[in-house]
Amino acid sequence: MRNDFAHLLEPLDLGFTTLRNRVLMGSMHTGLEEMPDGYARQAAFFAERARGETGLIITGGYGPNREGRLAPKSDYIAPDQDLEGHRQIVEAVHREGGKIALQLLHGGRYAHHGEIVSASAVPTRINPVVAREMTTDECYQTIEDFGTAAKLAREIGYDGVEIMGSEGYLLNQFTA
Repeated sequence: MRNDFAHLLEPLDLGFTTLRNRVLMGSMHTGLEEMPDGYARQAAFFAERARGETGLIITGGYGPNREGRLAPKSDYIAPDQDLEGHRQIVEAVHREGGKIALQLLHGGRYAHHGEIVSASAVPTRINPVVAREMTTDECYQTIEDFGTAAKLAREIGYDGVEIMGSEGYLLNQFTA
């Protein structure tokens, strides 16, 4: 009898780190980050999944800059931000033997705040506010911000970074 899952619970060497198994928790927005004590709540939430032996956990999306956040209270990863809460999350997951990657996501025209930018100023059914078209300089700055955010994630202790480029968010808004 064939066993399609024979290697599921075996370690996976990624070259720069080893996962204890091949079970992955995909990114999802829990809303915890926008609640009081959001980082402590996220740390407990992700630690519980690591305790259950999830090999790799991917956080919900964080913007690479202020414009990239999804909502007014959503967080973003940048040098001007207090990143201690992220250290709480990483340490909690690592204490349980897990690995965690940070998802970087720029909301673009799907964001819900007053600084919405996108590849073009076209309406969408998801948001009644029409985004402001980004300048060429803003595009280059956003690319730089993604790189800076990834570097900060590494310094914080995240084991990896996932860049969200689908589902209509900013990076996807540049595709035809």
